Amino acid sequence: MKILLVEDNERLSAFVRDRLAEEGHTLEAAGNGHDGLALATQGVYDVIVIDRMLPGDLEGLAVIQQLRAAGNSSPILILSALADVDERIRGLRAGGDDYLTKPFAFGELMARIEVLARRGTTPQGSSDSQTSAELSVLDLRIDFRTHKVTRAGKQITLRPREFRLLEYLMRHAGQVVTRTMLLENVWEYDFDPETNVIDVQISKLRNKIDIGFDKPLLRTIRTVGYMLTADD
Repeated sequence: MKILLVEDNERLSAFVRDRLAEEGHTLEAAGNGHDGLALATQGVYDVIVIDRMLPGDLEGLAVIQQLRAAGNSSPILILSALADVDERIRGLRAGGDDYLTKPFAFGELMARIEVLARRGTTPQGSSDSQTSAELSVLDLRIDFRTHKVTRAGKQITLRPREFRLLEYLMRHAGQVVTRTMLLENVWEYDFDPETNVIDVQISKLRNKIDIGFDKPLLRTIRTVGYMLTADD
């Protein structure tokens, strides 16, 4: 794997680099947000690991937000000494995929990196036919090479979480997707199962991919979940 570490603690960065090298991986490191953003923008990484509290005027969450706004979908693991639940939620909502508090065991860091790398390349339950550079349902398309979503040739702008939600629904097109499946595979976090976060995101996604088009694709299956389908 090729991993980017954005961490201002030189001793920690050197330690992680050496241990990753022992595992056969390549690490590029940056000591501040500006250098980290530049490397992440110019290169392709299996996983990006970013410290929350970076020196200067560009801290970790700002780096993540800029990457997501630019369409960078690389899996991101946030490192932070801020362990409160509210801080972890802040990090995930900013666009992080996982959150690990300091101090941490290298074994746990490695395990989390491996999980994120698998999610970034082969989604759970995928087959060879699902790992193509493009997915489509009727005239709705995701192009993973350009990270663009279009319907009937019109480009649709999605936030990172909306993109992942749509990708999951499209990989399971024609199947009922339950709320639990979405929580486990899109949010990957222990939200309260009674939360309305899924309903809110589904509503926002439906407004973008269905409103103004001839045929609705995203359906609510009462008491069960949701389905993306072109069938009547």
